[in-house]
Amino acid sequence: MLPFDEDVTVQAASRIAMQEALEQDLDVQKVADHIHSLDPDGKRFGAVLRDTIDQLLNGEATGRYAWNQLFKTEKTHAGTLVEINLQREFEFDDGGDVGSVDDKHPMDYRILDIDVDCKFSQTFGGWMIPPEAMGHLCLLVWADDSKSKWSAGILRVRREWLNSGSNRDKKLTLKAEHRDDAVHWIWRDAELPENVLLHLPESTRSAILSEKSGQKRVIELFRRVQNRRIGRGTVRTAAQQLDYMARLREGKGRARTVLRRDGIVIVGPYSKHREIARKIGAVVPQRGEFVSFRVAEAMPHHGDRPRVELEGREWVLADPGDPVITAPRLPKVVGEEEA
Repeated sequence: MLPFDEDVTVQAASRIAMQEALEQDLDVQKVADHIHSLDPDGKRFGAVLRDTIDQLLNGEATGRYAWNQLFKTEKTHAGTLVEINLQREFEFDDGGDVGSVDDKHPMDYRILDIDVDCKFSQTFGGWMIPPEAMGHLCLLVWADDSKSKWSAGILRVRREWLNSGSNRDKKLTLKAEHRDDAVHWIWRDAELPENVLLHLPESTRSAILSEKSGQKRVIELFRRVQNRRIGRGTVRTAAQQLDYMARLREGKGRARTVLRRDGIVIVGPYSKHREIARKIGAVVPQRGEFVSFRVAEAMPHHGDRPRVELEGREWVLADPGDPVITAPRLPKVVGEEEA
């Protein structure tokens, strides 16, 4: 056994050498830079992961909202869905075959004429890498709905960085000590669009889901969860109906009409709605998201707080002490999908 000081020195030198090798791997850098250029803020990538998890949960049909409610086979299928949905979003070419003549392994993507395999795990470090991928690039993807976090990076598969395969397929995993220095992380611990139902207090979630009709559940969702982004997947799970988005629209008994009487508006991912949210100082919905908030007509006691003009009057975010008055109608959406 090496003396402590010498052991620390060896480990530090090993990390430096590994970092230098990573920096000198031009293909790793090229692929990482290209993916980043397609999605500089990671919003598209994060949305794909959110949509894929919601696709697995299938809340519209099942009412499920948590990863641990999935069957084992569904969790196993998650990697395939992530791979497919990322390819659809970013239009990556199909990869080629690698490995021996008798044991070919088709790579998932071809990016800048470089073959790349895609590996997803809901457990950080749980990526299962086939022996045939040795020496090639892997896009490692992790997402944890309970933490609302995700990461994606490029790994050049090298034997010395992997644990030995002990499963039937002899697939390998990345050693824990190399999860940071051996991977070129494009995004690390980025924000995953929130699964709102999962993160609500049990009493609030129960109050929403115990309503007898899908329409009432959607109304209760936007009444109880205000100034917080709510994705389509959450609306779908609350409604449990094929036409779940219709539950949001103006109309007798529908969410926007009912909640407007309580002073609550629901803005969607449309340019006019987003501008209203920005001007009034509310949370701004992103792609596939909606935000509800209560408004009050601007009065002298509101001071110089942010405000927006609707229907010829100025409105601010309501304080708890502000009286409840009917909220204004939102402007119609033109040229964008309306909800």
